[in-house]
Amino acid sequence: MEPLKVQVTGNEVGTVLNQGMTGISLEATDLGDAALSSANTSLAKLLREVDEPVLRFGGNAVDRRFFWTSSGEAIPSTYKGDNAHPARAVGPQDLARVNGLLEAVNAKVSLTVDLGHFDPARAADMVKHASGIFGDRLISVTIGNEPNGFGANGVRPGGYSTDEYVEELKAYATAIYAAAPGVAISGPGTYSQEWWQPFIGADIPQKKILSFHNYPLHSCNGDDPKSSPTLGNLMSPLMHQRAADYQKAAVRAGQAAGLETWLPETGIAACPGSNETSRTHASALWTADYFLNAAQLGIARIGFHSSLLTCAGGPPMSVLCSGGPYLKPDGQFSGRANFFGLAIVAGLEGGKFLELQTSGGGLAYSYALRNTDGSTTVILVNQNDPQKAAQTEVTLSLPGQPLTGTMTQLAGPSYKAEDQTVIDGAKSDPKPVAERPTVPGFAYGSTTQTFPLTAGTVTVLNFTY
Repeated sequence: MEPLKVQVTGNEVGTVLNQGMTGISLEATDLGDAALSSANTSLAKLLREVDEPVLRFGGNAVDRRFFWTSSGEAIPSTYKGDNAHPARAVGPQDLARVNGLLEAVNAKVSLTVDLGHFDPARAADMVKHASGIFGDRLISVTIGNEPNGFGANGVRPGGYSTDEYVEELKAYATAIYAAAPGVAISGPGTYSQEWWQPFIGADIPQKKILSFHNYPLHSCNGDDPKSSPTLGNLMSPLMHQRAADYQKAAVRAGQAAGLETWLPETGIAACPGSNETSRTHASALWTADYFLNAAQLGIARIGFHSSLLTCAGGPPMSVLCSGGPYLKPDGQFSGRANFFGLAIVAGLEGGKFLELQTSGGGLAYSYALRNTDGSTTVILVNQNDPQKAAQTEVTLSLPGQPLTGTMTQLAGPSYKAEDQTVIDGAKSDPKPVAERPTVPGFAYGSTTQTFPLTAGTVTVLNFTY
């Protein structure tokens, strides 16, 4: 393998890494789960490790089995669930409990209201209470989850068009604006690009955010071999490029309309159950690169879809999960491999992306940031297989003469390794920059730094001048 050469220029790309960009997406019914509480110390610890996250509530549950009531009504009999996915009524007391958790970990919240059961007044009542309880922590409301699928999945039998969506969107947005005029509306929250422009063109108040969903490995039945959830697809240049192309299209559409662009629900694969990418160290490498590439392209917020169910038997793509036997969670939460991929990049200081040139290094991606204090952060995502690839010699050219150079590193023994991803040898978030070890072979005052880089790692380097 050719050595990796990275030259960081002083030129800014024009995009920024926003502090608090990180998000964890949950089902709307999880608002009614008592585990979402400031008293849950294990969950609070994890949320702090991904630094001021956004908790987004939506998912398939919101339009099927989520029932908002501020007056204690019973769940209608038409709302159906199962043992793993029960129908739930949620009220103001639940929002107050969740707000306690948000305050404890300095997090924000994004909500989705039920569009599957057309009821603008009920949705507006929910947003009114949410605005009063969460205050500035409530950063957006989305009307319906993936309405592009309503016709196919039975939420709206007989089909559901973009014209119907826009009419209902207007009714909801008008009612929400009357009840809580300061709340931003995001949408359409779909996995179909064809629904972006109908949302953008809708005449609604408080339209602030273009949101879209993306699961790059979406071919669950193998119809598209290049989009099947395999390790080979996950760790491929094509995976990186296809995700980037889709995100670029969304950012262009958002910018043209004067809207921020968010990716509030994403993950490796849309397929239920386990596959060969589940819980693996490879998923951590993918998560870090996917996050950084999205940020560099101009995505303002990103949320990885997750679950509060047990690690045993629960959704294997969730970044976190609870201990206990299946369907009997004990409330002791832990992070999976992809959680640590998220944690290492979530700890980055908000900064401006810098242009760089790279060559060699095999399957590797590089990013650089100019921080507010003038320091430079360089992130090297080495996706080469740690079982097969030797250490890579890195030559890094910096835009100044560094006085200090520190590093933190995510690592794992193989692509397939489960529950073995660590950051600096521990299952924890990175240490503060001042406590990190010095870059190996650091050359004081030299614009050129050389050091070896182990395969299957995400390395964050910080240089002061």
